[in-house]
Amino acid sequence: MKVVIALGSNLGDSEALLHNAVKSLRDHISVEALSSFHRTAPVGGPEQPDYLNAVLIGRSDLAPDELLTLLHKIEADAGRQRLEHWGPRTLDLDLIAYGDVVIDSPALALPHPRAHERAFVLAPWSEIDPAAELVGKGAIADLLRQLQV
Repeated sequence: MKVVIALGSNLGDSEALLHNAVKSLRDHISVEALSSFHRTAPVGGPEQPDYLNAVLIGRSDLAPDELLTLLHKIEADAGRQRLEHWGPRTLDLDLIAYGDVVIDSPALALPHPRAHERAFVLAPWSEIDPAAELVGKGAIADLLRQLQV
């Protein structure tokens, strides 16, 4: 199944943390494309450093909940602690899309419920797949333009 994963970090050596996360992901999924790294201001939460963000497109045989568990394990291995909602983090891995699957459960929402509002997801995603669509929201290029108005 085609998967879209957003990566972010704003604590520690963010570039190394993102590279290590991609390496860990390659052990479990087939990585087809990785955006460049984008430095972005934090959205919401407390005052904190800027983020380094990227988006990865790959293929996975893992079920959505299994993939989410893997993402959480990679975050934990990178020292992520969930102490403050939208707070700074060593590593943040978000499952943005899993094919055209739509899930709305307490544990997992697909597509990611705020992806269409996040330039730090849409810009790197558009870089590697300009024709991509976010299920239920439309073309990511259009969504990104709407945010930039």
